[in-house]
Amino acid sequence: MAEGLTGRVALVTGGGRGIGRAIAETLHAQGASLVIADSGTGISGEGADPAVATDLAKTLGSRAAAFTDSVASPETAKAAVDLAVSRFGGLDILVNNAAILRDAFVFKADPADWDAVIRTNLSAAFYLIAAATTVMRDQAKANRGGDPYAWGRIVNLVSTAGFYGNYGQAAYASAKAGLFGLTRVTALDMARARVTCNAVAPFAATRVTESIKPQNPAQQAYKDKAMTIPVQPVADLIGFLCSDEGAAISGQLIGVRGRELFLLSQPRPITAATTVVERPDQLPVKIKALAPHFAPLETDLEAFAGKPVL
Repeated sequence: MAEGLTGRVALVTGGGRGIGRAIAETLHAQGASLVIADSGTGISGEGADPAVATDLAKTLGSRAAAFTDSVASPETAKAAVDLAVSRFGGLDILVNNAAILRDAFVFKADPADWDAVIRTNLSAAFYLIAAATTVMRDQAKANRGGDPYAWGRIVNLVSTAGFYGNYGQAAYASAKAGLFGLTRVTALDMARARVTCNAVAPFAATRVTESIKPQNPAQQAYKDKAMTIPVQPVADLIGFLCSDEGAAISGQLIGVRGRELFLLSQPRPITAATTVVERPDQLPVKIKALAPHFAPLETDLEAFAGKPVL
């Protein structure tokens, strides 16, 4: 594999297993030094196993370091960024991949579970972005890696559940939808510093996919197919976005499923009533004009139940 990321430093959360591990190994193989931030927690966010990160770091060698605390606080997120800077001299790539699941129908959900998912899946990403972009802005001023600086990359792993919805996934879907909003704002805020920020919606066999509890035959079909999809194409896309060729791509939402790439649409007006609503009694007619364009009430599992290209 070409070492096009030589000299760069990457931090990957949830980098010890599944998609995160594939991303970490791919960036490392392309020449980047690497901080693997993974507490080794379970899919529900309970428990911890430091060996998940430390064993991978040992396997990869001197260009890899493990960070085994949860990054779901401002202090620990900054500590992870500081480790990258102190150990390897900077931070050029941040991949927010870590996520947990605590599914429940909205009428049965525990607020504590909501808080835990939002904290891990969304707030942690913000804490890391806040710390990392401070470093990246200073690196831009110093023209790290060349003049002008063009190494800064942030990639957030989102989910189509955040845009389609799925049964019982209020917390997970809300966090992932929020993470895309954070992606757009970060891309705008960091444009002058030549730092890109993109969102990737992965389709692959992971612990999240395995945990899916199908609610109907279409969702069972989705799960059956999803469990055949390898994680490496996701890592390959992220490696590309972090390369020199990815410098012009920012603020985008890209899906990857095996050998398929999707550029997902972003919420924008798709149609409008031909005249303004001047009185409340006009609303029924105006809404009727919009109705053919309504989004169907389907889950992401149903929308992507077709056969993947592997």
